Amino acid sequence: MFELTFLGTSSSAPSVYRGLSSHLITHEQYRFLLDCGEGTQRQILRSGLGFKRLDTVLLTHGHLDHILGLGGLLSTLARWENLDKINVYGGKRALARVNNLLKVVFPGHKPPTGIHLNRLKAGAVIVENGRFQLSAFPVLHRGSDSYGYIFNEKERRPFLAEKADALSVPFGPERGRLAAGDSIELENGRIVTPDDVLGNHIPGVKYVHIGDIGVINETILTACKGADVLVMESTFINNEADMAKKFGHMTAVRSAALAKEIGVKTLILTHLSRRYGARQIQKEARAIFPRTYVANDFDQFQISKDGAVLTKNLLHKRIRIN
Repeated sequence: MFELTFLGTSSSAPSVYRGLSSHLITHEQYRFLLDCGEGTQRQILRSGLGFKRLDTVLLTHGHLDHILGLGGLLSTLARWENLDKINVYGGKRALARVNNLLKVVFPGHKPPTGIHLNRLKAGAVIVENGRFQLSAFPVLHRGSDSYGYIFNEKERRPFLAEKADALSVPFGPERGRLAAGDSIELENGRIVTPDDVLGNHIPGVKYVHIGDIGVINETILTACKGADVLVMESTFINNEADMAKKFGHMTAVRSAALAKEIGVKTLILTHLSRRYGARQIQKEARAIFPRTYVANDFDQFQISKDGAVLTKNLLHKRIRIN
């Protein structure tokens, strides 16, 4: 299960109610900041989530409304937070801009904490362990060098304690070895295999997050296939589809049509233009894909195999959908 908090949901420029693109994703011990628009640092403070263990930043692309908050945030993290290192992932152009920001924030000397800029390539795996994988895939938005991200739990087999009890498997490391897929030998000489005590395979949660995007191609369809939750932009409404195409963005209708085509359980739309109310976006999208949310700043979602559920707004109030 993943927890997703929207810190900023506006496109291009902030509004009274919406900050610029930024999202905080948590999974087990991991915390990821995805994009860091202007004002993100204050949004983190207002949310109450804090900076603890926030040592990985994922950038979708290098446009300023997605990276301009990094200067101040990296300064705070490097100077005041107890972090051994900070990893920033992105395409070549995005990292070049981040590097320029670092020259302003830390002129003439190295930051007190190591800040590592990691260039992405198609299929790059950022995190890989026995339970979870985070990878990147290329996205087209006014050219190349943009990326989406796949958060994917690996399938697992539940440990059936009642079967272990019936086989007299002792509590302790023996059960841990079985859960890890190893056979053990009991004191009476009996061999117990993982199949004796593990249940059927349970697929993991797949959550796909796409930033700005103008072209839906086979790469996108493949990356999104099997996703339980899809988060993507909806900068324009349908009567301005030509403008959306011109500037390399999506409409609510196109995003909803993609969600329907690939069979996701939940679609969450963000990156809204200040020209529209959330109700306009929601109406167009839900006419095609009913299980659509339009995210507000500080909305928090639980993401599971059943899709996404809006659990609360961290400011304890809902922004009116108009």
